[in-house]
Amino acid sequence: MEFEALYVDVARFDRPMDELVARAASAGVRTFGLESSVFQHVADTKAPQGVLGAVRLPATSLDALIEPRTLVVLVDVQDPGNAGTLVRSADASGASAVVFTAHSVDPFNPKTLRATAGSIFHVPIVVSEFEELRAYCARNAIQVVASVARGGVDPREANLSRASALLVGNEATGLSPEIEHASDLRVTVPMSGHAESLNAGVAGSLLAFEALYQRRSAGLDVPRSSL
Repeated sequence: MEFEALYVDVARFDRPMDELVARAASAGVRTFGLESSVFQHVADTKAPQGVLGAVRLPATSLDALIEPRTLVVLVDVQDPGNAGTLVRSADASGASAVVFTAHSVDPFNPKTLRATAGSIFHVPIVVSEFEELRAYCARNAIQVVASVARGGVDPREANLSRASALLVGNEATGLSPEIEHASDLRVTVPMSGHAESLNAGVAGSLLAFEALYQRRSAGLDVPRSSL
């Protein structure tokens, strides 16, 4: 992650902040002190921690990925909380990358960033059209797996240890029939009780971890591919 600059609330400048500024300066990062009123104005949160960083967006491309094993794909996922949860789960489950397609929320939306709890910096992020993703998967022998509310196979009965793109659809409408049709496999997380469906963030997280468990069982749980 490449920092452009660091901004500090001068009213909260204490020893830990002094050490942070010194480390930034030694790394060649420009640092600026702001009055509290100005800092509060530019900060996105109501109770900022006193330091802001400007960094280069870490987005990459599909072709820059090296031997991807599991891709978590957001298709029209519009809630930043769900998007952040999926990025965090992708990171925790060792996914190779997270792909945002169609009209999904901006992965660098401030609310999305906070929901990732820092995982946005640990897992490659790709923004792509679905057609481009489908072609990429076909070229690289990656199966496209559609998560659907009903009618799919149990994920535990699917082979998710092989290279897979796990599709998670819109919170209200799921995946379109066209995208389901373009997928190689449809899976449905089995449920008990009266809920009609799972939250998009939860469903995608369960699939990501099922893929992790299967990779481990097959002896394929290797460190995440680097860029």
